[in-house]
Amino acid sequence: MERKGDIEERIERGMSEALLSGRRKIINNTSSQLAIVGSNICPIQSLDYEIIENDLLKQDWRSRRKVEIYQYVVLKWTLALLIGLITGIVGFLNNIGVENISGLKVLLTNNLMQQQKYEEAFAMYVGCNMILAVGAAALCAYIAPAAAGSGIPEVKAYLNGIDAHSILAPSTLFVKIFGSILGVGAGFVVGKEGPMVHTGACIANLLGQGGSTKYGLTWKWLRYFKNDRDRRDLITCGAAAGVAAAFRAPVGGVLFALEEATSWWRSALLWRTFFTNAVVAVVLRALIQFCEEGGGQCGLFGKGGLIMFDVNSAKPAYTTPDLLAVILFLGVIGGLMGSLYNYLIDKLLRTYSIINEKGPIFKILLVMIISFLTSCIRFGLPLLSKCVPCPGECPAPPTANFHDCPPNHYNDLSSLFFTTNDDAIRNLFIDGQNTGFQLSTLIIFFVSIYLLGIVTYGVAIPSGLFIPVILAGASYGRLIGTMLAPYTVLDTGLFALLGAASFLGGTMRMTVSLCVILLELTNNLLMLPLVMLVLLISKSVADSFNKGVYDQIMRLKGLPYMEAHAEPYMRNLVAGDVVSGPLFTFCGVEKVGNIVHALKVTSHHGFPVIDEPPLTYAPQLCGLVLRSHLLVLLLKHKTLFTREKVMTTSTVTNKFKANDFAKPGLGRGIRVDDLDISKEEMEMFVDLHPITNTSPYTVVETMSLAKAALLFREVGLRHLLVVPKTPGRPPIVGILTRHDFMPEYILGLFPHLNHQ
Repeated sequence: MERKGDIEERIERGMSEALLSGRRKIINNTSSQLAIVGSNICPIQSLDYEIIENDLLKQDWRSRRKVEIYQYVVLKWTLALLIGLITGIVGFLNNIGVENISGLKVLLTNNLMQQQKYEEAFAMYVGCNMILAVGAAALCAYIAPAAAGSGIPEVKAYLNGIDAHSILAPSTLFVKIFGSILGVGAGFVVGKEGPMVHTGACIANLLGQGGSTKYGLTWKWLRYFKNDRDRRDLITCGAAAGVAAAFRAPVGGVLFALEEATSWWRSALLWRTFFTNAVVAVVLRALIQFCEEGGGQCGLFGKGGLIMFDVNSAKPAYTTPDLLAVILFLGVIGGLMGSLYNYLIDKLLRTYSIINEKGPIFKILLVMIISFLTSCIRFGLPLLSKCVPCPGECPAPPTANFHDCPPNHYNDLSSLFFTTNDDAIRNLFIDGQNTGFQLSTLIIFFVSIYLLGIVTYGVAIPSGLFIPVILAGASYGRLIGTMLAPYTVLDTGLFALLGAASFLGGTMRMTVSLCVILLELTNNLLMLPLVMLVLLISKSVADSFNKGVYDQIMRLKGLPYMEAHAEPYMRNLVAGDVVSGPLFTFCGVEKVGNIVHALKVTSHHGFPVIDEPPLTYAPQLCGLVLRSHLLVLLLKHKTLFTREKVMTTSTVTNKFKANDFAKPGLGRGIRVDDLDISKEEMEMFVDLHPITNTSPYTVVETMSLAKAALLFREVGLRHLLVVPKTPGRPPIVGILTRHDFMPEYILGLFPHLNHQ
């Protein structure tokens, strides 16, 4: 038997917990509902990936003919074809633009250098870079702030169910394409590959919603996918197509979407994504063939500027000491350097955000400062280097003769700095028998690129992280290979490839997709075992210190991303512990005035519908009705209002279709202010049963929060209803949304869990 004091203590503890529980229910959860998009603070919402099974949808399913079903399937594959076709063309034109702008700039500067007009050459180089940089910054600052940065974190967040403002808008697409060309052409240590993922996603979104009414671009014959679920699939195809177009890695693009971008996957989506990337590969191959037949006139530096680093002819040969060197100097140290890279980017982005918040002028000034610094390093450091004899065939002008070197000599530092980033990677990957680099050259280039890649990311230009990381990793790997050359049989160019793999694994924390992308880039399948080994080790080492760079950026921007695993402390809580309130519910047949009042005083996007006597014997949960459906009903279907509290389900299903309540495109939803309802109509009733989702996902209040979080993410929900465990209570306890699973909110309710 328990002692009297123990019983009293338990009673007091229970009363305290009950009071605490009562306080929790009136907490207004505002955690993670604002995010940084570009440099602007914008409200965010979740996407409705759940199928809303109401009476209108069921009627639509029953009335759909086989021809319409086939038309829907064919249109899905047609859109996949169009996404691949357009993304491939945009990727090709992007490369041509960068190659020709960069080539013209280098030629003009080199001509002045040949005439020994060094001051004029420096002014020309800095001036061209500054004009291009200001153009890219102005586009981002004034037209589409959401286009700044890589775009991969935003696409990843969208595919997780987060709807941030204008991240896939047509203006963002425009700035992403042209801003990326100008930014990369300006000589910044950035890549156009990350922005291509965002570009592909924007193209898919534009096609999926049938164009844009805001800009007068509408195609009614494409407007069949008026739901977030189908748009999510198309945007997944677009993101994968962006990787395929950027790296000419179609299989790597599919794996990138599977491993890094998406939160939900299924076999049908795998087929469509694979088909989209196959189209991209065919388009790129056809355009490259066109350039080759035209005498290679598409780009000043190459045949269209398409990345392809299959320049290493050395046969991979390695011994046990080579494996130990690769594991220690590339795998382990690469992971450490990658985690340090992420740490420094996180700190710098916090500083840049303070500057960018001050306005567009400050964004442009910051870009100008970084542009001048980059131009000075790219132009000035090669002047400190001497001409060295060519180990084989000398590299082609204009970059090689930067110093007007004597015959059979070239400036190795100039061949890395005074060229495009893609050509610098080619020079690092080439085998050691054809190109040699001094140790001092590799050290200077590695340190400069490592730091420039960090300070450049976060300014107001479209900027990818793939190329800066590959450049830093390849130069580090080449440095290690050169230092170990007397003791190893592995070629220095292959060391550069493994160094790039180690840095990519350490920063981005991907394995399978990066491995395939690198192998498709270099066309060297024999390096597969070593690349796999390096990626696994570098990722494991870096995971001990911080998260991947894209995860850090999402957290910094305030995007409420739901991880694939629940936090350990969530297993000590139940669903009923974090339900926030107050809870607004509607009757199955509700007064119009009550609905309007609830829509005005709340920002909720889902309301439980409860049937009460005399419609039922006892109160019971009918389902969930969406805010957007209520607004459509109140604005466009006033003929359904009745003076008596009666059900009109059959009338609604005969007069209206599910498409009448379909979700519009970005930013075109109905607002409460659009409603024009008279006082007489406020006193009337409307039947909510036809638009109520009668099969919402529900959990009992005693389910562990960890289990509820996994269900929420894996199914792709926006609302998760919590029902009581015991009978005799109201049929619903509350609603769990994405924000209720955020660590900031949970630890705010239970601070002691932060120390567990």
